[in-house]
Amino acid sequence: QVQLVESGGGLVQAGGSLRLSCAASGIIFSIRNMGWYRQSPGTQRELVATITSDDVTKYADSVKGRFTISRDNAKKTVYLQMDSLKPEDTDSYYCNAEVWSAALYRYREVWGQGTLVTVSS
Repeated sequence: QVQLVESGGGLVQAGGSLRLSCAASGIIFSIRNMGWYRQSPGTQRELVATITSDDVTKYADSVKGRFTISRDNAKKTVYLQMDSLKPEDTDSYYCNAEVWSAALYRYREVWGQGTLVTVSS
């Protein structure tokens, strides 16, 4: 069974930085796109950044120029470097990956359990 485990969340002051990591484990043949999403209670989960297997990236307008997504395919890990953090970045951050399923013969989405980021003013 494939699992995604996030780490790196915590409390930081406005203007500070955090680096989130998400490692995939289990029997994995291939990972296509990977990404980070965030969600507050009572709101819809929103895209923060995604990265393809060819390292093509996409960012939400609200984080462009401040956040950087990257991946290490050998380690099956995706990272989110968050700089110049703002109080409005406070959220639970979730890792997402499209993982090849031999049983389904297609890629399927897998989600991490989430990590909380709190930015104080």
